Amino acid sequence: MRKNKVKQMMAEGKPVVNGWLQIPSTVSAEVMAHQGWDSLTVDMQHGLVDYTNALPMLQTISSTDVTPLARVNWNEPGQIMKILDAGCYGIICPMVSNKEEAERFVQACMYPPRGYRSFGPVRGLIYGGADYADHANDEILKLAMIETKESLDKLDEIMSTDGVDGIYIGPADLSLAIGEKPGFDRAEDTKAYSEILRILEHAKKHNIFAGIHNGTTKYAQKMIDKGFNFVTIGADQRAMSAGAKAIVEKMKGSINKKESETY
Repeated sequence: MRKNKVKQMMAEGKPVVNGWLQIPSTVSAEVMAHQGWDSLTVDMQHGLVDYTNALPMLQTISSTDVTPLARVNWNEPGQIMKILDAGCYGIICPMVSNKEEAERFVQACMYPPRGYRSFGPVRGLIYGGADYADHANDEILKLAMIETKESLDKLDEIMSTDGVDGIYIGPADLSLAIGEKPGFDRAEDTKAYSEILRILEHAKKHNIFAGIHNGTTKYAQKMIDKGFNFVTIGADQRAMSAGAKAIVEKMKGSINKKESETY
């Protein structure tokens, strides 16, 4: 079976730089896949992507050496199994609040006897290889999102769940859960920032991977320096809008400056 490069990198102590796909397009997925990301996550929760979009996006990503991941919209076994069958090499699962939910998530990703994933990796066999079923339980990356109030009280039981490879922090929902305004790149004087560091310390204690979503490269580097193994920066939609805005602002500024010089 094709090795999961992302799991290998994190196990070797190398931080993973993850891209985020919210636009349901093979074209944007292809453009992103050729920019040097270690992995790309197809966002099926808050992105505009459903399964019929996700499948060709995974195929497009697979034309490169970028590792294809997905964030599902809920801890629902049917969706998890189906996107894994489509060749996804890792799942980010939202709103995992306790050990029972963590077990349900992990077991949906794993074949018996370690889980209850149904067999039928129609495209997984193509992307992963003929021996996919023999190694999928170990190669598929399983990241549980820590972002609810309950999960903050049950970090140890979630992180000690057999099969959980790591956790992923959604700062916006985490902020809402503790009574703060949602957003990324939380300031050091916020409660959310303190909770982020506490979650990270628990992940280190349990020797599992830790990931976080960031708004800027500067903050992502800060999180790597703190000990996070996996950082996401923005999304395809944010990159496109930020790039376009910078061009427009520069052009408008140049035009306005030129016009003012004529007076």
